[in-house]
Amino acid sequence: MKLKTDKRYPKSITSTNGKLHFSRYLLRPIGKEAAQRLFETEGIKAVAPLDCYLGIANLPFKMTVDAMLKVSYWAQNQCSYQRAEEALEMVMGVFINDDTVRLIANYIGGLVFKEDCRKAEESAQLLFSGKTTFARKKKGVLYIEADGGTLNTRHKDNEGSTWRENKLGIVFSSDNIYWWTDKKGVRQRQLRKREYVSYVGSADEFRKHLLACALRNGYGAYEETVVLGDGATWIRNMVEEFFPDAQQILDFFHLCENVHEYARHYFKMDELKSKEWADKTCTDLKKSQHASVLEELRSHDTRHMSKCTVNLHGYISNNVNNIDYATYEKKGYFIGSGAIESGNKVVLQQRLKQAGMRWNAETAQNMLTLKAKAESSLWHSDVESFVLNLLGSKH
Repeated sequence: MKLKTDKRYPKSITSTNGKLHFSRYLLRPIGKEAAQRLFETEGIKAVAPLDCYLGIANLPFKMTVDAMLKVSYWAQNQCSYQRAEEALEMVMGVFINDDTVRLIANYIGGLVFKEDCRKAEESAQLLFSGKTTFARKKKGVLYIEADGGTLNTRHKDNEGSTWRENKLGIVFSSDNIYWWTDKKGVRQRQLRKREYVSYVGSADEFRKHLLACALRNGYGAYEETVVLGDGATWIRNMVEEFFPDAQQILDFFHLCENVHEYARHYFKMDELKSKEWADKTCTDLKKSQHASVLEELRSHDTRHMSKCTVNLHGYISNNVNNIDYATYEKKGYFIGSGAIESGNKVVLQQRLKQAGMRWNAETAQNMLTLKAKAESSLWHSDVESFVLNLLGSKH
């Protein structure tokens, strides 16, 4: 069997070693067996028979798994898909347009997110089954922090808004905090290890992901657990159901923001009076003198404060069991949720809230999953190894 030379179909592929040129049809007669093997590749939607030989003909994007992982890494690492396209061409010497970068990152992120959902559901079922064991053998504190942040999407909700809330969690332990004293004698700290979880959707589903993250990082093994948050109802409910043994702490700096906001309205925007009262109130609250603060607030005539969104008396009352700051500081606990605020910047804002960005909710979730894994130093274990094992077993 012979195949005729046909120069009308030259082929080339771009590789890390430059362009490789070849033809689907050979330029000289070949043996029957080789010709039959080549003939069997016809009809397959592949760039070249080499796709079949390399085992990538059935893979998405006609790209090796390793290449897809590299593309996905740069997609979450850069501030946009366009920047990722430029970085890939500079680093790998291969041009992959930004649309393809987006599709690949969404595909890989979707695989990882699906696995995270499986682990989250498994952890919730384990907890509710009563089979979770809590040894409490490790000295130290496990910190869990949660917060919400918004991102702009392409679809309106029932109220006509395109903004959706992303819930972010961070878990770290006192074992992973490095302390030192700077030149001015001020004690500083640095988190050497932490894990983020990100979920675009309901608190009911997010808390399962946060539980799985907490269990991976030693929840139940440490003697103490502290949950820091801004006092939102969904956070309080989550702690009561999923972390009932934890000491919940209202973020002191968030409390101070509400105190100052209330003061501006109560003193009718008189900056001097409002700041003086707010500073004193925050100092009293930090000394755990919330009873006297609540008593003073009850005496305030707030009828002129209709435009104020802060019900300070109700806010403090709802969190009265979580604001004993004098005791917390004596025990060495953090009273501010700076770690989660920083996490919102590096996980959400830097990648998904650049000027003009709008997202499909699913695409945003998949990107946030990849970003959270990278910022948690889990790219190799939770993305590379997982995806290689998953796709490598199929192709």
